[in-house]
Amino acid sequence: MGRLSAMDWFEAIVLGVVQGLTEFLPISSSAHISIAGRIFGHDPGAAFTAITQLGTETAVICYFARDIGRIIARWFGSLFGKVPHADPDARMGWLVIVGTLPIVALGLIFKDQITDNLRNLWITVAMLAVVGLVLLAADSLAKHERALDQLTWPHGILLGLAQACALIPGVSRSGATISAGLFLGYQRPAATRYAFLLAIPAVFGSGLYELKDLAETDPNPAWGPIALATAIAFGIGLGVIHWLLKYVSTHSFKLFVWYRLGLAAVIAGLLLGGVIAP
Repeated sequence: MGRLSAMDWFEAIVLGVVQGLTEFLPISSSAHISIAGRIFGHDPGAAFTAITQLGTETAVICYFARDIGRIIARWFGSLFGKVPHADPDARMGWLVIVGTLPIVALGLIFKDQITDNLRNLWITVAMLAVVGLVLLAADSLAKHERALDQLTWPHGILLGLAQACALIPGVSRSGATISAGLFLGYQRPAATRYAFLLAIPAVFGSGLYELKDLAETDPNPAWGPIALATAIAFGIGLGVIHWLLKYVSTHSFKLFVWYRLGLAAVIAGLLLGGVIAP
């Protein structure tokens, strides 16, 4: 019986809440899902994380529906010469595409490691702490001068590479992308908004791929609990997006830095004490 075949309704509710609360905050949803799953006696795995991210990413599409619709329309217009290639929305469409390529390529190349070896909790502890310190440095040293419409092609590629680091549990997709954006001089809301937009193709691609793979390889997946977890993640994620964008407009990311460092210390203590297995 597969790990997702054994999932019950209560576990699905808890993991859906965890996914919704942590996906957009720079604290690593994959780390939290892995830790929460171990409380129930097993790691839900990369497949569960990817599938439930379809819920949180649908929340992104709903929240930014107008922006996304405009970007897509202007991007298509630029293909047929109806919109200048220098148009900010058309450029954003291309930048999201280019920025998605690194995570797609690396995700395919290192798929086996991502779903197995890299899910060791000691790696998660290290990434929580290291990326937390990186985020602290980025937020402290950032000039916060650039708006999102000033995003350049080189910066788009660099932010894409940063997002690809989130293939390692504990890094955080938003944490890595936001940190890179801050180092490049972008304002906190601009870096956060681009992290949300950049994640859409990669998350949907990964989630749909894992959904297809699960249907083909697991004889009896717990579709009901998985769907419930995904729906819960959508609802909570929608509220978290609204809160986070409002929060970063007037606050630094230090709250998330201290949380990451504290969580890393707690997990390390539990591992050393033999309470949970790596």
